[in-house]
Amino acid sequence: MTRFHRSICRLPAFSRFSTLRWLPVFAALAVTAVPSSADAARASGAYNGTWNVVFATKRGNCSSGYSVPFQVTGTRVSSAGGGRVSGSVSRGGAVAVNVSVGASKASGGGRLAGTSGAGSWSGIITGDRCSGTWQATRS
Repeated sequence: MTRFHRSICRLPAFSRFSTLRWLPVFAALAVTAVPSSADAARASGAYNGTWNVVFATKRGNCSSGYSVPFQVTGTRVSSAGGGRVSGSVSRGGAVAVNVSVGASKASGGGRLAGTSGAGSWSGIITGDRCSGTWQATRS
């Protein structure tokens, strides 16, 4: 460890700054570095539960209006029945999911907030390339 014989505040470049003058700035930085209670709630699983996701096809020749239940635990998204589901949810609610049922595969993204969510998806469903939107509600 390097030791300096004089304080950095006494160097010419810092001579006009007083340690006490910077105390409010350091306090403000410390407050912004501490996570808010909302961030803490999200980190502890604010999106946990079963989500019913309804898919609407906007492009392609795929059926529309089908629904799939997803399970959210912490930051992980998984299947709550039928098909293979994998994905994640960020602290801010951004969600990314991959779904496969037999030869059909799709991926999607969007956002969860409170007890609802929405986003878009695309994939190959029973051989047809399709895309659309999704809406989710937490049970």
